[in-house]
Amino acid sequence: MSLNNLVKRLQDIMRNDAGINGDAQRIEQMVWILFLKVYDAKEEVWEFYNDNYSSIIPEELRWRNWAVDNKDGQALTGDALLSFVNDKLFPTLKSIEIDENTPMNQIIVRTAFEDNNNYMKDGILLRQVINVIDEIDFAEYEDRHAFGEIYETILKSLQSAGNSGEFYTPRAVTDFMVQMIEPKLGESIADFACGTGGFLTSALSVLDKQVKTVDDREVYSNSIFGIEKKALPFLLCATNMLLHDIDNPRIIHGNALENNVRDYKENDKFDVILMNPPYGGNEKDGVKQNFPTALRSSETADLFMSVIMYRLKQNGRCAIILPDGFLFGTDNAKVAIKQKLMTEFNLHTVIRMPHSVFAPYTSITTNILFFDNSEPTKETWFYRLDMPDGYKNFSKTKPMKLEHFEPAMKWWKNREEINIDGFDKAKKYTYKEIEKRNFNIDLCGFPHEEEEILPPKELIQQYQEKRASLNADIDKILSQITDILGINFEEDN
Repeated sequence: MSLNNLVKRLQDIMRNDAGINGDAQRIEQMVWILFLKVYDAKEEVWEFYNDNYSSIIPEELRWRNWAVDNKDGQALTGDALLSFVNDKLFPTLKSIEIDENTPMNQIIVRTAFEDNNNYMKDGILLRQVINVIDEIDFAEYEDRHAFGEIYETILKSLQSAGNSGEFYTPRAVTDFMVQMIEPKLGESIADFACGTGGFLTSALSVLDKQVKTVDDREVYSNSIFGIEKKALPFLLCATNMLLHDIDNPRIIHGNALENNVRDYKENDKFDVILMNPPYGGNEKDGVKQNFPTALRSSETADLFMSVIMYRLKQNGRCAIILPDGFLFGTDNAKVAIKQKLMTEFNLHTVIRMPHSVFAPYTSITTNILFFDNSEPTKETWFYRLDMPDGYKNFSKTKPMKLEHFEPAMKWWKNREEINIDGFDKAKKYTYKEIEKRNFNIDLCGFPHEEEEILPPKELIQQYQEKRASLNADIDKILSQITDILGINFEEDN
């Protein structure tokens, strides 16, 4: 079947339901129904290969026994359907008993429903929604792999619904980062703010090509690990992993910043970490206590950088997307994080991405940092990826494509310094040179940028980052002057 208009069809039906207020609730509604449909399709496979398989979902609550409409007039609808969903389905799935022996593919059923709700109040419309979703045949290869299209459409709709904090990373960006990292079958791969699983699915597509035997398939199915704080993207990610034949997806619903980084042991570390952490967030003071004093930042992305440094295996590799503020920031925490990064890890490459890569979700300019846990940084290459010919901006209708990274891919394999019209496009800097800049690594930036009018929230965030950086520079200069003059303001006061 064609899935191009699936999300639109569902949204059109739900717009007539008085119980749903806005696109965010419409999307949450369709996601839990999609999950149950996908889970039932997977259970059919598990039952086929395992005669002793027993579902954690009570028999009458399994999709096949209540949701499927056989067109015989017996399907639940109207008030009977609403009563079933509200009084039986949700309460039961929210309270499923689990213990340390419960496999992950069953734990996710309870986790999926703990923070979700049925918003619809019209049982006839709910039946229509269920029937549309039941048209999808996830046993068919095309439909299974088209799920990527469904969840990306859902996430884009979520963005336009103004649900803050959700951040869609274009597939071109995740694929580029994975290709440069080159994950190998047998390596463990993690994303500590995994959203709907974009990085994980990009990595799995590379690993899948390396599978040759049944044992390889087992290794493949245990390769990935993700943590997601928000209920909706978590549910999308878990569903997406099931459709990529990760039968026991290690996807955790939680906050990766809530664990003390000092407590991580070797078995908490990973070979490959791929991330696009949330920007601009502020964590509770209790969360900041989980980090050494020097690394306690008010910026969420900074804290994730520290988590990565504590959870990357020896010789492990990382690629992470960070905003410009991380590069030019010289406040105490950012300097401490960058100093730790470069003295304990090998920050070998920074790719400066063009503006509007994440349009229309955010206008903040971003960068990809590549580093590994092999040795301290001796030198770092910076490369500016310019806007492709014929583009002024990326947009929803003209998104970034993998082919736009081709200049960076060619340069990656044969690195050389490039200067165009007096501006550095690619250049390497030694650790000493960066240290002298107080770890301001805003290098090989974009020349002659037109002044861009940002949305108020992002404009304020940019000003705050620049102010913090300038204040840190001023404090440092004043401290040097007072030392030279022998002035002690504390004594004077």
